[in-house]
Amino acid sequence: MFAASTYITRRNQLKKDISSGLILLFGNNDLGMNYDANTYHFRQDSNFLYFFGINQAGLSAVIDADSGEEILFGNDLTIDDVVWVGPHPTMAELAERVGVKATKPFAELSEMIKKAAADGREVHFLPPYRFENKLRLQDWLNIPAATQKSKASEALIRAVIAQRSYKSAEEIVEMEKAVNVSRAMHHAVMKAAKAGKKEAELAALAQAIAVSMEGNTAYPVILSKDGQTLHNHHHGNILQNGQLVLGDFGAEVKSVYAGDITRTFPVSKVFTSKQKDIYNIVLKAEEDSIAALKPGVPYQQIHLGAAKIIANGLKDLGLMKGDVDVAVEQGAHALFFPHGLGHHIGLDVHDMEDLGEDFVGYSDTVKRSELFGTAYLRLGRELETGFVLTVEPGIYFIPELIDVWQADNKFSEFINYDKVKDYRDFGGIRIEDNILVTEDGHRILGERIAKTVEEVEALRG
Repeated sequence: MFAASTYITRRNQLKKDISSGLILLFGNNDLGMNYDANTYHFRQDSNFLYFFGINQAGLSAVIDADSGEEILFGNDLTIDDVVWVGPHPTMAELAERVGVKATKPFAELSEMIKKAAADGREVHFLPPYRFENKLRLQDWLNIPAATQKSKASEALIRAVIAQRSYKSAEEIVEMEKAVNVSRAMHHAVMKAAKAGKKEAELAALAQAIAVSMEGNTAYPVILSKDGQTLHNHHHGNILQNGQLVLGDFGAEVKSVYAGDITRTFPVSKVFTSKQKDIYNIVLKAEEDSIAALKPGVPYQQIHLGAAKIIANGLKDLGLMKGDVDVAVEQGAHALFFPHGLGHHIGLDVHDMEDLGEDFVGYSDTVKRSELFGTAYLRLGRELETGFVLTVEPGIYFIPELIDVWQADNKFSEFINYDKVKDYRDFGGIRIEDNILVTEDGHRILGERIAKTVEEVEALRG
């Protein structure tokens, strides 16, 4: 939690941007895994956290943009609650910490929203993702759950994005903490991996480090010898020499800011020459993309530059052929690089994605591509000072995708399918860092994480 002045300033700006009506910001409640009292790890809503800063279940808030009044809704604990969960600050104490003067019991929230709607006042809300909040909106505003996303307030969405997109100095401090914990996680996994060890042991090690730093993982750990599956959460394989391990995981620190780091390393102590060739193509794509980051440059342009580096490198190895610029323009590279180069990161690992990727990642001048692979680019708009984003190119050999494309003879003028056969069991390589866009360029957040072939092999040794 930051100082109260931080949240007051954020809410005051929100009131300027939303000139009339009620602004409804839902907090999250505990969710039962298999019954109500056995809950998942609690995670507060990021937008509620940004404007009210309280990481506790059972809260929501309203800001009256006409009167300026701010009300925190929630209930003080009963003595029965205290027996089970211990003492908590009172609602009045929580409100004081973040500069809010008024509190009310949670039950009064529905009355306030229903009265506002009956009086013809606009109620601004963000796209809901928790079913409990969808049911509340359906009851309070008579908006069916299926249509609530489209009925969410575009003005409020844009106002929230206009603040959250630009990270303040105090936010950067927290994000660097998250990257540094992520660094410890990755280095520990690189050192511990060996033939005969199960992937689950390494995934557990990464999560244990995050938890030991009073946080958690920012998203479920991706760690697999089958790195060609982009979001591979299966950890049941036993590692063998000659394989690669792709680890994509990051810490969520106590302040709930996220790190998102990917590294790929050999199960053996050193890369094979074949692995090293592919690895260095990905590394060049990542490092050259980072070097290109600065205000005013569309990230979509940098993504396409990374795709050309990958295509050129694969052409040098005989896996691609023909005019590389045309191949990338038509999307042939996506057989090997079928995702976007990166995304915003902050309180969410895919920051603000619940507000709509096109609102967050695109602009009036930069539109999302419809090409396979490039269409998955979550951030394409012009970069601005204060953005924090990931840079994460990769090369993957996905047998199922190769088979489909080859059967259709797709892009045969650009892809050497005979050569690709030699890489069907290769897996995948991805390398990822978190970058702040500065006034004159960029800065990689956190301490350096082993990345070059030599650095990785030194840790493996």
